[in-house]
Amino acid sequence: MRTAFVDTLCRIAEEDDRIWLLTGDLGFSVLERFAQRFPDRFVNAGVAEQNMTGLAAGLGATGKVVFTYSIANFPTLRCLEQIRNDVCYHQVAVKVVAVGGGLAYGSAGYSHHAVEDLAIMATLPNMAVFAPGDPVEARLVTQAAVQHGGPCYLRLGKAGEPLIHQQPPVFEFGKAITVRDGGDVAILSTGGMLGAAVRAADILATRGISSLVLSLPTLVPFDEAGVVAAGRRTGRMITVEEHGPGALADLVAMTLALHAVQTRFSPLRLPREACTVAGSRSELLATYGLSMQAIINAVVHSESDCDDK
Repeated sequence: MRTAFVDTLCRIAEEDDRIWLLTGDLGFSVLERFAQRFPDRFVNAGVAEQNMTGLAAGLGATGKVVFTYSIANFPTLRCLEQIRNDVCYHQVAVKVVAVGGGLAYGSAGYSHHAVEDLAIMATLPNMAVFAPGDPVEARLVTQAAVQHGGPCYLRLGKAGEPLIHQQPPVFEFGKAITVRDGGDVAILSTGGMLGAAVRAADILATRGISSLVLSLPTLVPFDEAGVVAAGRRTGRMITVEEHGPGALADLVAMTLALHAVQTRFSPLRLPREACTVAGSRSELLATYGLSMQAIINAVVHSESDCDDK
């Protein structure tokens, strides 16, 4: 995803001289292509993310479209006050990019696990929140972030995410993307769990279970209408996200409740407790029950519950 992001940003910057990119001394082997092509619009602020965000806010106030970039929690939690007060309050066009969302930097431990970021960013005023599911969606949300006039948060994977969309899907700001069509169960995914959701749907299809798979690359604004329609159509809904409480599952649950949608709902997410172990992303996902098989089990379990009724 990060490669798709910087390639797209370079392409846009060729035609739009408002585009700036700031980094907190990270992104080596990724950001060089932007720095070399647009040296006057690239700043390495060093390990000083609060200063980086303040600088971005100042540039944004002059009409620039500024992207800040760093790993996981560094461009978000470390400088949350600057994002809240300098960026969101003044509604400047600063786009905060976090690479390695979720457990991508699993071996670095909890300090590098971005597992609260979506929930925190979603509460900030005027902030749009993006979590693309594959490189195609990463390109689409980068374009959308440039076009959106206010602050944005882009949560990207680290590298190697599978290509899910063979052709660019129809993308609308604030709308879910239908990846698989089906009527027995709705599987909703945001961010890097989309591949597991699609693989689970393919296996479920061999068992006679038709799955509607929705990718939500935009969490704020949230596609309430799409969620309501999916719930009413299927009567069963699974959410899967590489995140703790406060993000996709909570938004879906609130939407279903507000619209009185009668559906069985099973959220798959990380626990509220801090992840105290380190390991590869795949190891940690398995430890916390976020996998293709976990999605299949949740669907089959919900089907059994329906049969028992």
